[in-house]
Parts: sequence; C-alpha cells; structure tokens
Amino acid sequence: MMLEQFGPSLYLANGPDVSFLGFPYPTRMAVARLSDGTAWIWSPIELTAELADAVQAVGPVCHIVSPNKLHHLFLKQWVERWPEARVFAPPDLARKRPDLRFDGTLGDMPDPRWAADIDQVVFRGSFAMEEVVFFHRASRTAIVCDLIQRFPSSYLTGLKGLLVRLDGLAGDRGSTPRDWRASFLRRGPARAARRTLLDWQPERLLIAHGVCAPADATRIIRDALRWI
Repeated sequence: MMLEQFGPSLYLANGPDVSFLGFPYPTRMAVARLSDGTAWIWSPIELTAELADAVQAVGPVCHIVSPNKLHHLFLKQWVERWPEARVFAPPDLARKRPDLRFDGTLGDMPDPRWAADIDQVVFRGSFAMEEVVFFHRASRTAIVCDLIQRFPSSYLTGLKGLLVRLDGLAGDRGSTPRDWRASFLRRGPARAARRTLLDWQPERLLIAHGVCAPADATRIIRDALRWI
C-alpha cells in the first residue's frame, strides 16, 4: 500500500478490489505535492495506517477530491483522519452523500489553492454521470477516473474477460464503458472538454482502473475518446 512515484511530485497507490455490479474493480488513488508543500488527494482508496503515514510524508493533507459520484466509498475515512482538509465533490455527489461534509463542488476552474499546479475540466452532457478530469502540470499527467479504463490481460479470462472486451475496456484499446457512452445525449459539452484535455498535451496518463501510461498519453486519450 506504499506510494509509488508516477512523475515529479505525483504519486499513486493501489488499493483492494471493490465490487461494482458484481464486477471486481481495482482501485487506485493519486497524491500530488503542491508547490506550497501540501498534499492534494484524488479519489482516495481504503485508508490504512501504512498508507496514512506514506501520504503524510508527502505533505500535510489539505485537499481531498472525488472525480465522479461513484468514487466516494472511502471518503469518510479520510475526512475523519484529516478533518482540517477541504473536501470537494464532483457534480451530484453532495446530494448522493448528505452524510459527508463538502467544502465545494468541482467545476472547470481549479480552486485557487491548487490552480498553480493542477488544471481541471468537467466532462458534461451525460444524464447518468459527469466526471472531472485533472492535469498535473509538473509531471504533465492527465488524471482520469472512469472515463478511460484499460484492463490488463489478467482480467481477460472467462466471463469477466468477455465482458471487458465487449465493453471496449481491454488493454491499449481501452475506452469508456459503452453504457456510459450511450448516456451522453449531448456530445457538444463532452467534445469541448476533450478538446481542453488534448490541448494540455499530456505526456502521462494516470487512471483509476487498469494500466496507466507513462508516455504517449495524448495519443492514447485521443484514441480512447474518439467516440465523443
């Protein structure tokens, strides 16, 4: 559960699988050390004492963000461990989790406290779920949650593997789940968000589910989101 460096001032940690519609999904989080020395937490996974120590070594935890309304399972653990941290919800999550305290809702403009280090854009147009995608400038990394999934070959056996392939989420050709694609009844806002993401010219791609890409991220993203 220790942190792994993914790029300059950017780290990731892999957590246990969680069940989603009966499918075992691997979990992954990111931690960025901001230029003021504080830690920015993206999509927190299950918190352990070892992980808490590793994160604290990066810097004081001041910002915790959830990228979409599905990634909330472990937020309460992190809020209780770092009650002084500011917690930000994606669209619709605050309504879904009224038991949690949120300090703001994420939009297209980054919070001033991390704007010098991280940019962001919201993929809108879906009636099912919107996702906030981030760009970590120091490492030139696009940080994407469920919008791009690239499951490895170890997930491609049996019924599970068949479902992954049918959903277009396998390996280098991974993309967005087909049912979520179909929910984007208005593609214009999503195309604008994709344009912003590609204009950042990311070199690395960090995702929550599947294989991250340490290089060639702009091409991978362009291919994965071609459906938009």
